[in-house]
Amino acid sequence: MESAHLLGTSKKRVKIHPHTVTAQYATRTPYSPQPGIHTHFPQPGDEGYDDAPSFEDFGSFLEETSDKKRLTEGKKWPLTLFTSKDKDSTPKSASAAGTSGEGGDGKAPKGSSSKGVGEQLASFGEASVSASRMTWVGLLGAGLAHGVLIVLTRVASEQFKLGPLFLLLVRSVFQLISVAVPLQKGENPFGPSGYRLHLIFYGIAYSLSLCCAYSSLTFISNGNATTTWRLTTTALSAILAFLLLEERLGLMDGISIIAGLFGLGLVLLPTVDEYNVDKPSDPVAFWKGAFGWSLSALAGLWMALALVGYRSLKEKIGVGTALFTVSWTGCLLSPATLALLQEGWSWPTSAQAWGLILGLVACSVAAFLGMTHALTRLHPAIVSASQTVEVPLAMLLYLAVLPEAPSALEIIGEVFILISVSWMVAMKLLPSRVVPRRQREEYEEILDSPIK
Repeated sequence: MESAHLLGTSKKRVKIHPHTVTAQYATRTPYSPQPGIHTHFPQPGDEGYDDAPSFEDFGSFLEETSDKKRLTEGKKWPLTLFTSKDKDSTPKSASAAGTSGEGGDGKAPKGSSSKGVGEQLASFGEASVSASRMTWVGLLGAGLAHGVLIVLTRVASEQFKLGPLFLLLVRSVFQLISVAVPLQKGENPFGPSGYRLHLIFYGIAYSLSLCCAYSSLTFISNGNATTTWRLTTTALSAILAFLLLEERLGLMDGISIIAGLFGLGLVLLPTVDEYNVDKPSDPVAFWKGAFGWSLSALAGLWMALALVGYRSLKEKIGVGTALFTVSWTGCLLSPATLALLQEGWSWPTSAQAWGLILGLVACSVAAFLGMTHALTRLHPAIVSASQTVEVPLAMLLYLAVLPEAPSALEIIGEVFILISVSWMVAMKLLPSRVVPRRQREEYEEILDSPIK
């Protein structure tokens, strides 16, 4: 027993390689911590014995099987890829391919469907760009829905005498059915624990924005209220995202957004008739207009806070839960605002009026879903800037439904808006070889956005 303990045990290690089979013998001498105490070490054949290779063997194994070595050899000897030497190095049988993981060169069989890292990254890039395209389709669709919503609101107000705040209340009530989405998913409609207060703040900010925007329609024109709201939302969302979320805009994104804001400013410039100083000034009309402009700017502030708020909750709150939150907070704030401003209560009495309201609700839901989904992937200022397409679309619909000739400044401003949005979409979706100064949007978001 002592002699066996002193002499130790010999161990045989076999390495299998496609070209050679080598056997290596090693002698291990057990060590006893104290005299007279014999320690049993696992031997080959014992249950649970694992013959792990040493670090030296493992390093040589990595050197032989690494893709880096094969790529290096391919660069040094490109002609060997077409010679018989490369064919001979391929395992001849499935057993050789199976044993290559234990010490062989690790090459896959000839018919293998394994992909390299480059192919996997390429497929990932294609999927990301495809998702980006769907995001932008939804986002631009939301802008078109907003444009239709503007015209429907004006038609309902002028043709059917339906107050804007009443339309907002009916819209919020219809949207309460969105509670079915989180319930179907087994989620709490009021948000997960620990984020409910944040979610309530988001809903209140969004609903207050809508209340201020719809209230401003009583004092200023529909077009001025919408343009001011969108301009303030875009500018403040860029500032608040930087201050609260530390999310920065790229150079080209900033230029596109500034061009869009310039176009909105041209649309807001007064016409020659409004510059006429011969008309007697009415102090009441002046202060009513100032109050309406202030409400539309305040609506932009609340909407910017709502966009940034949901951007910080994008990984915790689903779109259905966000829609339900905006709906029930709107049901509370809309009647309060209606009572505060003492807006007359009106009720639709015809089928056409009810059809108009249903169309208004459908457009509002589509616009909300497109914007909210885009917030999970894009900067809040980019989301808001893309919605400026509602201004040119509303002008075209006004020409078809309510004929009004736009001014030259309005046309120039709307051209600036369309160019800025088109350039922004092109910079995000076109390949880098077409737009060399910009990588694809998905990779830039992964690299630049902070981890929340």
